[in-house]
Amino acid sequence: MTEPAVTGLFALGGLLFGSFFNVCISRLPQRESLLRPSSHCRTCRRPLRWFENVPVVSWLALRGRCRVCRAAISPIYPAVELVTAALFAMTYVTYGLQPLLLPRLLLCGALIVLFMIDLRHQILPDVVTLPGIVAGFAASLLLPPGPVASLFGIVLGAGGLFALSEAYYRLRGHEGLGRGDVKMLAMIGAFLGWQLMLLTLVLASAAGSSVGLALVVSGRARMTSRLPFGTFLALGALASVFLGDSILLWYQSLYR
Repeated sequence: MTEPAVTGLFALGGLLFGSFFNVCISRLPQRESLLRPSSHCRTCRRPLRWFENVPVVSWLALRGRCRVCRAAISPIYPAVELVTAALFAMTYVTYGLQPLLLPRLLLCGALIVLFMIDLRHQILPDVVTLPGIVAGFAASLLLPPGPVASLFGIVLGAGGLFALSEAYYRLRGHEGLGRGDVKMLAMIGAFLGWQLMLLTLVLASAAGSSVGLALVVSGRARMTSRLPFGTFLALGALASVFLGDSILLWYQSLYR
């Protein structure tokens, strides 16, 4: 097959997985089963027919409304599917058909789910982060970054962020970071190793600080307002997946 055709297949697979990720984003915060009941309208509870469940196409055909009760269907659903398709295609283009492609796709999927759940609910479910730590470390036994870098990524990610969280709590008297953030950074470290984990933390902190400052200046938040840091960790990790090695090489070149 030609390269564009394979890229298109990965994008198509991303659309299908994006539809499943929407189920995870909707149900995991409510501790609902991912399998039962089947896909249904959240308003009238009617099970969806197969032609109402085609990624992106069904939402466009139905003009963003339930076919029966006409309740609005959030545009977040097709957006997640399109973003997943784009990320899966980008991951293939970046890594090619090699064994490392699979754990990178798995990490991207976990980051999409965590990004949206933390943005909406400010929680990071253990059912995603803890198996992610195990999967990332297991993959590192045979693939980059290797078990030592992965283990250091887990320990430094969890330990460092936990120490920052405890220090902030003792200084300010309230939590600045949740335990979910600690587990999420450990998961990122397991997949990417300690160097890219630190890069993720730097990028996420810079993005979170910039957004937080902008919200305070605009009057939409206070200095004590809590931001969904997991959302910024997801963005930082995605940047590390696609650009991390280039950024690290550039940084190292400054000291040569």
